Amino acid sequence: MTEPLQSVQRAVSGYAVERELGKGGMATVYIAHDKKHDRKVAIKILHAELAALLGPERFLQEIRVTANLQHPHILGLIDSGLVGDEGGELRGRPYYVMPYVDGESLRQRLDKEQQLPVADAVRIASEVASALDYAHRHGIVHRDIKPENILLNDGSALVADFGIALAVTKAGGERMTQSGISLGTPTYMSPEQAMGERAITARSDIYSLGAVTYETLSGEPPFTGASAQAVVAKVMTEDPRPLTTQRRNVPPHVAAAVYRALERTPADRFASAHEFADALKHPSSDFSAAGARRAATQNRRRWMALGIATLAVFLLGIGGWDLMRPTAAIRVIRYALALDSTESIAADAPYWGRLDISRDGSRLAYLGGPPGQILIRPRNQLHATVLAGTEGALTPFFSPDGQYVGFLTYKSVPDLRFVSVNGGPTVVVTDSLVSVAGASWGRDGFIYTDAPGPTSLTRVEARQGAVPKPFTVLDTARGEIDHTWPNVLPNGKG
Repeated sequence: MTEPLQSVQRAVSGYAVERELGKGGMATVYIAHDKKHDRKVAIKILHAELAALLGPERFLQEIRVTANLQHPHILGLIDSGLVGDEGGELRGRPYYVMPYVDGESLRQRLDKEQQLPVADAVRIASEVASALDYAHRHGIVHRDIKPENILLNDGSALVADFGIALAVTKAGGERMTQSGISLGTPTYMSPEQAMGERAITARSDIYSLGAVTYETLSGEPPFTGASAQAVVAKVMTEDPRPLTTQRRNVPPHVAAAVYRALERTPADRFASAHEFADALKHPSSDFSAAGARRAATQNRRRWMALGIATLAVFLLGIGGWDLMRPTAAIRVIRYALALDSTESIAADAPYWGRLDISRDGSRLAYLGGPPGQILIRPRNQLHATVLAGTEGALTPFFSPDGQYVGFLTYKSVPDLRFVSVNGGPTVVVTDSLVSVAGASWGRDGFIYTDAPGPTSLTRVEARQGAVPKPFTVLDTARGEIDHTWPNVLPNGKG
């Protein structure tokens, strides 16, 4: 047994830990054997950063509410607790235990098949809706319905992690908002959840199930984008593409039910998950084929009007921005960003130039070790991603749009490179006239950097094989001995 598994074994007595199953957005999952009841279970231990934000006892108090949910399509809660002193680095983290499902998740099935048979998609959605309706009647909203949380046991749907997101929200309180961590997955979030509204109702789960059902039928979610912000923008401004044009054999009443579940305004969705399931299964429901066509026409007219109104407000906002700017209030939020031990800043990295924050504040780039690579950490996620090809990097810095990270290396000769935050080949800009003591990427397409030794600054175009040129001149008459650590102003003019 490896050391990490031994730590987990010490942390949760009564269970024989077998292996790590995977990592989710909130917890690491392990497969274990319940010694007392001779059965397999799944143990989930919250990530360090999330555990640090929560009142652990409050979290356990909230999660115990979900233990009373008894429904054939809800994966129940077996046990929960706090890791004790014997758990080493896991000490103090909440954990919870659920039955192990020897099957696959809906996500795994979608990865294999892309689209499900219509009958299967409707059946799975109806079973999940049944679980949601039961929970909603007991005052519990799931808040994180997605294919990963829908398990398939002998073809039948089981909803996992019921109430976990709610427990985290209640236990974390305002600290969750201040930390920048948001629960839920943007692709399946309701508009009100994506906008951070505090009062999330059962109709938010109905929207999420509508998004999942849309994906099981069409092969992709109703809205996709390169970033969470792009997805949310589409959710707020666009309509899903018609299901029946993407897949002709989707019955009109099924498409109509999905469209209603995906309405932006909660009051326009189904009043209950039971109503959604009923509309999916019965062509004679209120949302018939004719009703679907009528609703689509109304939606188009309504959102065209909303789009015109939004554009007018946007243009008025641009005109009034300069007038408002001098008196605009600025809210400052400070919080700690904890790092896992495997993703911490390299201890032997130079204290200068170890990290940078993208200009929109959404990403952190820092030197992790060993072997001293660049790690990218989204502000609202719990884990970082290692950028391949950045071994030996120094002084990471972001491009103005935050899509690339530049860095310096110093092996036989210093050189300047950059790489996409999403990974890929590194681009060598130049291997001459650069130093490791600072660099800054301007909106003019040039990178400004220190030159080797006590000297002036240089600048070089951000492209492969560019030639750096001197940019500043030392004023020795005024006692200047070095120009270093350049920082391009945000307006791009200085």
